[in-house]
Amino acid sequence: MRETLQTFIQYLAAEKGLAQNTLESYQRDISQYIDFLNVNGVTELRDSNKIHIQKYLLEMKGKGRASSTMSRSIVSIRSFYQFMIRQRVLDHDPSQQLEAPKLDKRLPQVLTVDEVLKLLEAPVPSVPAGVRDKAMLELLYATGIRVTELISLDVDSINTEMGFVRCMGKASRERVIPLGKTAARWLDEYIRYMRPYLLKVSDEVDALFINHLGTRLTRQGFWKIIKKYAKEAHIEKEITPHTLRHSFATHLLDNGADLRSVQEMLGHADISTTQIYTQMTKTNMKEVYDRAHPRAREVESGA
Repeated sequence: MRETLQTFIQYLAAEKGLAQNTLESYQRDISQYIDFLNVNGVTELRDSNKIHIQKYLLEMKGKGRASSTMSRSIVSIRSFYQFMIRQRVLDHDPSQQLEAPKLDKRLPQVLTVDEVLKLLEAPVPSVPAGVRDKAMLELLYATGIRVTELISLDVDSINTEMGFVRCMGKASRERVIPLGKTAARWLDEYIRYMRPYLLKVSDEVDALFINHLGTRLTRQGFWKIIKKYAKEAHIEKEITPHTLRHSFATHLLDNGADLRSVQEMLGHADISTTQIYTQMTKTNMKEVYDRAHPRAREVESGA
């Protein structure tokens, strides 16, 4: 089954053009399912059935796995079985009639404008790494790009004079996003004066954001950076690599941006994915109303 899994992953990479993170998710989900089958005495995929999958999902639930994780696993497993059928390894799909668990409708964590400003002001721009970090955070908030897209940017992906960034999103879809003047200024400062210092003697001539080793910054490296600045800015909310992306979208909609434009900038294939931010806007609207309207709260009547 392991050899077949590798063939499947190669197929997804070559034929579907999926991003590396997505490929790793498929690999991880199916590997864990294969491990479960092996523990339960199933060494050939053709010997597995619907009951095995149901037991696997029950085991995941018993371990406290989120419904979103379980839903993703079902998608991965179903895709794997379908691939096996197309390869004529199997003649039936035991996952076909499985129902995915209902997803928890949790809204993404979003920072207020004041919290974003505190986070953006946290880096110290008197040292090369501080300018790099300032440029990164300003870029994320200015464009809403994913962290994976951020660390994949090359120097020629940015045009600070014209004010845009060109990035490659999911399924190799390229998009061009406007770049605000503040982000452009800090990026220009970083590229001109600080990036050459960080690059040192490295051969990494293309990567936009460089770590202390002179090589391309990793997702893990960025994660440590943003957590550090969130702590320094005394932001108590849970910060994730996508927090600035969520804040970008919500703040745009709060200030009158249309949903289609936000969808295009975020790189969402389906507008329903973008619509979750309209719920955030409605929540914020109620908070603003309660705080600002003189008759929003009950007042004592005169005697």
